[in-house]
Amino acid sequence: MRWGDTWRPKRSGLSWVNAELNAAAAVCAAQLAVVCAIWWVGTFDDDTHGAGSGGGLAAVGLLCMLVFGPLLLAVLGLVHAAAHTMPAATLARLATRRVRGSEEAWHLVFVAALGVLWAAVAVVLGGLSPPGTTALLIAASGVLPALGVAYVRRRELATGRVPRSRRIWVRSALASFGACVLVAGAGAVGLSMGLIKEYEPPKLSAGQLAGVWRGDGGAVLRLRAGGRAELTKLPAQPEFGDVTTKDFTRCHGTGSWFLDTEGRYDPYSDAYDEGDPAARDGVVVQVADCGHDTYWTIGGSERSPELFVLFGDADSGDLRILKRD
Repeated sequence: MRWGDTWRPKRSGLSWVNAELNAAAAVCAAQLAVVCAIWWVGTFDDDTHGAGSGGGLAAVGLLCMLVFGPLLLAVLGLVHAAAHTMPAATLARLATRRVRGSEEAWHLVFVAALGVLWAAVAVVLGGLSPPGTTALLIAASGVLPALGVAYVRRRELATGRVPRSRRIWVRSALASFGACVLVAGAGAVGLSMGLIKEYEPPKLSAGQLAGVWRGDGGAVLRLRAGGRAELTKLPAQPEFGDVTTKDFTRCHGTGSWFLDTEGRYDPYSDAYDEGDPAARDGVVVQVADCGHDTYWTIGGSERSPELFVLFGDADSGDLRILKRD
């Protein structure tokens, strides 16, 4: 006897069973937590652009994540279950009434179909790309929750009762916590052993820096080979008297620039100490009568270099990035 047929007489309606909804939501919340942990490990070799060096707001952010993170994950899990997993379960039940096959298999088929539909919505409304990858990820996000629903149904067949919702959520929380610890531990070990390399900014010469750099708000910085700089709506450090009133000003006109490879002007080095190993190469842009000298730190990669400035506080400052035209 097929599994899909054994439970059908007990579920003649199309309404969702509470335990099944909670199982789908709990499994989705658990996998989201693991995905976040994997994403965090993946940022070990990312350029932080000088942000987060302060400890106060970082500690507050971590505390908020620990307090409100589980609740947020639970809400996202419920939304995912209500919009993806359980509608697919309803469609699977309707399909087994008209055609042959296991309801469990049909559930996975409709999970994939709804994944493509929600991916199309995400691409159209959110501009996510590429569409194929988005569809694959959204469809895959419903597989484990669908298996969680299948487990609840099989458990009911075996014992005659469904698992309690509280027990489902507790087990999901414990499983996700253990998986996150393993992912974080593996990332830490990989970082210490050199398997995961920390980010290293590119080393660019003055000749490589010469060219046109563009940023948000119409910002344009043209670095000429002879040390001349041409600016259009370019963010710049405000004058010392304006520091408390605004984070940056915008400059137009012409000025000069030079490459700093000794860390003398790097605002992220320790007390601007020359020779600080944490100091980074950058471009110092000087414009008369328009703010103070601005240090554009070199970031990105050799293939896709960037120039950036973090105005204001390191934890909550205004990050401005220029990319080569």
